[in-house]
Amino acid sequence: MDPRKLGFPEQILSPRRRVVPGFGLGISVSLIVLSFLLLYSSSHGKFFFSLDNQPTSVDSLFSSWSFSFSSPSFSDFTANSSKLATYDPALPSHFPSLHNHTRDVNATLQLNPPPANGSEFGNATFSLESKNVTANGTVSSLAKLDAEHNFPCNSTSLNNNTAQYQKENNHSSNAEDERPSEGNGGRNSSDRIEITRNSQPLATSDNSFDEECDIFDGEWVRDDSKPYYPLGSCPYIDRDFDCHLNKRPDDGYVKWKWQPYMCNIPSLNATHFLEVLRGKSLVFVGDSLNRNMWESLVCILRHNISDKKRVYEISGRTEFKKKGFYAFRFEDYNCSVDFVSSPFLVRESSFKRKNGTIETLRLDQMDPTTEMYRDADVLVFNTGHWWTHEKTSRGEDYYQEGNHVHPRLKVLEAFKRALTTWGRWIDNTVDRNRTLVFFRGYSYSHFSGGEWNSGGQCNIEMEPIYNKTHLGKYPKKMRALEYVIREMKTPVSYLNITRLTHYRKDAHPSIYRMEYKTEAEKRAGLRVQDCSHWCLPGVPDTWNELLYASLLRMAKRYWSN
Repeated sequence: MDPRKLGFPEQILSPRRRVVPGFGLGISVSLIVLSFLLLYSSSHGKFFFSLDNQPTSVDSLFSSWSFSFSSPSFSDFTANSSKLATYDPALPSHFPSLHNHTRDVNATLQLNPPPANGSEFGNATFSLESKNVTANGTVSSLAKLDAEHNFPCNSTSLNNNTAQYQKENNHSSNAEDERPSEGNGGRNSSDRIEITRNSQPLATSDNSFDEECDIFDGEWVRDDSKPYYPLGSCPYIDRDFDCHLNKRPDDGYVKWKWQPYMCNIPSLNATHFLEVLRGKSLVFVGDSLNRNMWESLVCILRHNISDKKRVYEISGRTEFKKKGFYAFRFEDYNCSVDFVSSPFLVRESSFKRKNGTIETLRLDQMDPTTEMYRDADVLVFNTGHWWTHEKTSRGEDYYQEGNHVHPRLKVLEAFKRALTTWGRWIDNTVDRNRTLVFFRGYSYSHFSGGEWNSGGQCNIEMEPIYNKTHLGKYPKKMRALEYVIREMKTPVSYLNITRLTHYRKDAHPSIYRMEYKTEAEKRAGLRVQDCSHWCLPGVPDTWNELLYASLLRMAKRYWSN
């Protein structure tokens, strides 16, 4: 082949340059190889190109980066995002499509070359700073998102790696480990999310929130879109819980939303909840705090039904304080939402002695009410508050196993044995392929200056607790519950609402558990306040929001249909 056809410079090809034979040809081949290497390296992102080569939309950078959590989304960078001044073609051409919008965003994207040890993986770091994030709320000041990824140096994708926050704390296993507090629940004020009026939930009924996120580790934030049903609109709230009907003058206690630190949870979609329950039964089993939660869910679901006559309690009752079985039928969905009163879950009994009969609690036998719910599709249990009463706390001649009544048994040990009986019954009786089991944790009380029967009060409380250092330790009884659940064969979803209730000293009925007709009644009401149960609408609505989110997880995992 005539080398002139390759277009090399004349100096190289001149016959007068033959002093060193083959020298020019060697240079020519070297230039060809070098040019090829330069082009190859350029196409794989080793050089920076000008912004003229940048994609027309910065959003396209984020069309396939799949985050493993559902957090307020970031997109639509503004023109003054100066930290993206250069475009590196080594970056993937796609990141996830993030549907909400951010204003005043600064983003930094840094690629680090592979180490000298010959590893084929380089490193990419993505840092995002933003103000005024609008997802289902706004970040009032500066929020940061930093994610680091390893990527193959010979590839233009991030190999499906994901960015995720590292959890700061999991109070369900170690609640005593407190984070520094700044008067807002331990979070820095710049990270505080304020929910705006009429905000829409980021996550929806498609269970798009992170499966591994601890939805019980978070803080309360203002949300003017609450409650799920208007004050005074539900006729099935016991008078003791209907603070609005009992003339509580403020409504700030209903304007709060629980916001997990590491993800968003779906807002409770009543229509979707009912579709999940179609043809099924959901039963709350436990004490009056579970009745509090049951009435809340009935009101939330009923509010979404256009023909209210097609929602009714099967026996026609409208008061539910007495022990028994209550069932609300939702005709349009062929489902029921029921409550079974069983404050200890195990059997209240009696024991005959020579000098008379004594009341006992059988730690080794389930309450006879089990026949009312053993075939339910969803079970939500609780127990705890009756274990704080004088007789159970003292534990003298009260706890019975077989024909033996313990002269003295510590309440924590008795509680653990009762829960072990409950767990054994669940494992031996419940069809784990059909029934989803939940256990709601302990709900805090806020009596100040005494207990419920000794002048304890909470009527002056109008705001939640903001300072985490003012919260108590995680209850030992709930640690016993966690131990029992771990030993069970049946999957149990633990609704760990203990910490979130401890913040809410403002949301109890207090003196508004009844309507006072005279000044004498009002003075008497000050002496006997309810700082254990919760106003409705109110905090139990959030429990049901968390139940809904947990139910989506459990149903996806264990209900094949």
